[in-house]
Amino acid sequence: MTDPPPVRPDPAASPLLTDLYQLNMLEAYLDHGFTEPAVFEFFVRRLPPSRGFLMAAGLEQALGFLEALAPSPAELDWLERSGRFSRRVLDWFAELRFSGDVDALPEGTVFFRDEPILRVVAPLPVAQLVETRLINILHFQSLVASKAARMVLAAPGRTLVDFGLRRAHGSEAGLFAARASYLAGFTGTATTLAGMLWDIPLFGTMAHSFVQAFEDETAAFEAFARSRPEGLTLLIDTYDTEAAARKVVALAPRLAAAGVKVRGVRLDSGDLLALSRSVRGILDAGGLSDITIFASGGLDEGDLQALVRAGAPIDGFGVGTSLTTSSDAPGLDCAYKLQEYAGVPRRKLSTGKATWPGRKQVWRSVDARGRMRGDVVSTLHDRPLGEPLLQPVIRQGRRTGPPPSLPEVRARAARELAALPEPLRALEPHDYPVRIAEPLTRLAAEVNRRLAKQVQPS
Repeated sequence: MTDPPPVRPDPAASPLLTDLYQLNMLEAYLDHGFTEPAVFEFFVRRLPPSRGFLMAAGLEQALGFLEALAPSPAELDWLERSGRFSRRVLDWFAELRFSGDVDALPEGTVFFRDEPILRVVAPLPVAQLVETRLINILHFQSLVASKAARMVLAAPGRTLVDFGLRRAHGSEAGLFAARASYLAGFTGTATTLAGMLWDIPLFGTMAHSFVQAFEDETAAFEAFARSRPEGLTLLIDTYDTEAAARKVVALAPRLAAAGVKVRGVRLDSGDLLALSRSVRGILDAGGLSDITIFASGGLDEGDLQALVRAGAPIDGFGVGTSLTTSSDAPGLDCAYKLQEYAGVPRRKLSTGKATWPGRKQVWRSVDARGRMRGDVVSTLHDRPLGEPLLQPVIRQGRRTGPPPSLPEVRARAARELAALPEPLRALEPHDYPVRIAEPLTRLAAEVNRRLAKQVQPS
């Protein structure tokens, strides 16, 4: 008996990481010759109530998926052994590659409702097949980047570190959250592999278990300091936070004599405003005014904003669960929809889910200070005022140029946040204007008339 082919080492790259209905439609498309070019666009229908804006992220992983699109021998073997699909489908899969075009918003770009952030042009079966994984990648990273951007705005000038891997919904989610939060403006992450993959700055202190393992808290601090002296931060709330701060004051001269400097202390529980003030007072009185205070423990952007506005002497924050799960808004009402097939504009008319037909572009206008003042969504060849946002990134299956580095994406995100209208920068309610231009409404009316004729009784 012949052994089956080896399984792909990275299942996340598999074209079978999709919904079964994509494969069902694929077979029907092939059976009936529906293989002409199709245009799909990915967009968000409406923003969550707690979001005034979103930030595009995940494009690099989405494009990497398309570039590598090909079945492995094990996947071809399984497709055949499953007995679900015809020889036509099996032969099609054996030749599968992405040779289409992609236009997209650059990562780090702020976007709003009804604005396409990705357009795929490819033969209908291919463009349909990639839907699930593209949504999966773009949705999650954009969700986390948008959450992280709010935290960056809530705590300007503070160190912000992603602590979310352990509460993430899977390993890929934890890694992607580290990347998305960093591009949105976080200082770094605690996720070591993210440092290896993307050169994201790494931060780590110690756990309460380390302190508990010692009979004496000061002994725990000193042991850790001598083993890990670089960037030393001590966790001081295992027992009595103020008492631990006094122990740090007493220990610091002995460590300094050995060439070890305490850089910071971390608070992970309790009333962070009151504790940070009392700890700051203890450290300052002990001559340790240069020691920073870092806080963590179930924080959200609302907590960060409140602490900053109250003048809490906290220099940085670690944020975990609320960031990695975007806990207040864990999903976006997003879609990847057919907008054109065989050169003919298409649209969906479902109640509450109607789409704007055809290939589109987004133009953004700014005021004299460089602040965003409004967007226009129109047909691709319209020319309203403003800067066009979607850019070509793949043509005939190949990148149009080298991808931007993560620091370059991060710089773009910082410029985008600086250009937000002031209410959005302050995380206040603001209905940012997104106008659907007349050429697009006219095209939609033309499609409606064509569809009306199709549904008339014969």
